[in-house]
Amino acid sequence: MMVILFRILLLAALLFLVYTMVQLAKDPKRQFNTAVEHRSFYFEDNEDNPKRNFFITYKGAIFEGEKYVGATEESFEVVSITVSAKEPDRLTGMEREDLYFLEKEILIRYPHASIEWKYPMKTLLQRPFEKQ
Repeated sequence: MMVILFRILLLAALLFLVYTMVQLAKDPKRQFNTAVEHRSFYFEDNEDNPKRNFFITYKGAIFEGEKYVGATEESFEVVSITVSAKEPDRLTGMEREDLYFLEKEILIRYPHASIEWKYPMKTLLQRPFEKQ
């Protein structure tokens, strides 16, 4: 009787371990961290919940976007987004065109939004182009 109970508990523990591993592999934060390590583009967002911020990784830098809901002519939509860098020291090598790319990707998901960049990205976008 004890042997059967021990085998059932062992099987339950094994199933729990497999379930935990599957959940960990599907976790979007794990994918987000992998994108940071590989310096690729990744957009993590829950578009159904406008109260939650979104995160973007691009060229090793992490950006956080705060969404603000407002009224449009048709409905309530995200109308304003403030983007800041989580670690400004990782922005080394980032160019104006990179920020334009990120802005385009945000506007694909939130077409009614106006985007405000926080320091130091804001200063890069405000400077006039310099001809070399």
